[in-house]
Amino acid sequence: MRVLRTIRRAEYAELVALFFLQGAAMSIWFVPLSTVLDAHGLHDIKPFAFATSALAAFVSPLIFGAVADRHASPVKVLRGLALATAVAMTLASTAIKLGWNPWLVLALIQLHALCSSPTWSISSTIVFARLADAQKEFGPVRAMATLGWMFGCWLVSALNADTSALAGYSGAVMWLVVGVFTFFLPVLETPKSVEHLTWHERLGLDALTLLKNPDHRVVFITVALFAIPLAGFYPYTPPQLRELGLQHTTAWMTLGQVTEIIALFSLGGLLLKWRLKWIFACGLAFGVVRFALSAINGKAWLLAGVVLHGASFTLVFITAQIYLDQRVDITWRARAQALMALMNSGVGNLIGYLGTGGWFAVCARPTGTQWPLFWGGLAAAAAAVLVYFLAAYRGRGLSPRSQSSP
Repeated sequence: MRVLRTIRRAEYAELVALFFLQGAAMSIWFVPLSTVLDAHGLHDIKPFAFATSALAAFVSPLIFGAVADRHASPVKVLRGLALATAVAMTLASTAIKLGWNPWLVLALIQLHALCSSPTWSISSTIVFARLADAQKEFGPVRAMATLGWMFGCWLVSALNADTSALAGYSGAVMWLVVGVFTFFLPVLETPKSVEHLTWHERLGLDALTLLKNPDHRVVFITVALFAIPLAGFYPYTPPQLRELGLQHTTAWMTLGQVTEIIALFSLGGLLLKWRLKWIFACGLAFGVVRFALSAINGKAWLLAGVVLHGASFTLVFITAQIYLDQRVDITWRARAQALMALMNSGVGNLIGYLGTGGWFAVCARPTGTQWPLFWGGLAAAAAAVLVYFLAAYRGRGLSPRSQSSP
């Protein structure tokens, strides 16, 4: 019995380390990207640079999710993607540092996005497959990714790389570490190869069948719609922090991870006591308040909004991941998580980055950005998503797997 407990702890430690390393690798690039582009005269391509991850999410997650479900172990898929992401991040950082043509810089950022976009859904698939009780255990394990995200942000500010291509090089090293770490993970059982697959199935598009279930459809659409106003957070909060006199913006942005960690550790208990509908609703409501606080345009109010961001993110997006693990058949798990990535990082973020970029341009004045107008508009959009979800979701406490996939 003691031996089994020891094995269980070691397995849990592996999953914790995987999420920590990947969280750090992702934040080192994503959080300072806005200020790095501004510092190198690339402000004009910023909305498009953030939108590259959305474009990639339309293709990469479903394709690699289908591979992980049908052809290769998710661990091997993650290993290849991590190494490719490290190479692409190095090329993009070099292009930014040396002042290459902006469109070439954008193309390399897009290459990076194509490699990195599927990694989160693949890692989540690996973790869910090895947890004994995902509903209770996923939150604390996922909190380690948040700690890794915070570590990556602190590392960037400690290296004084908030506006430097050094941030990208540091991220590339971290992705190499992720790739090497996968060699220490047990390879999950390789799915049996399926013969005579159509191109529709090879591209993972059969996952769209999941949208036929009414509750699945509402959850997917809610996540996509909420991602639209949320896309304004990372590109435009750091410039506002700088306007209000706060330096080392990458480190200040980690305040959001404080409530994210609290929410992640609380999620298991909430899932046992509350209906999913009200957990989602609380997350959406926190998002509305978060934007409203930023609209006040005061230092303390803006930081309070940053703090609320983490709780809002967790109660919507992480709950959605757990929902899929509980309600979708295990043979569809990678494709279900990949479809969630497509709706969130693809549909939501593409509309969000381009839409909030256009809205930001509308709110810009010769005298400065009209922050109350900018964030007030995003608060209204988040409120509309909350109203839609409350009106459309009809989940009636169905047991796990009762809403089975095709």
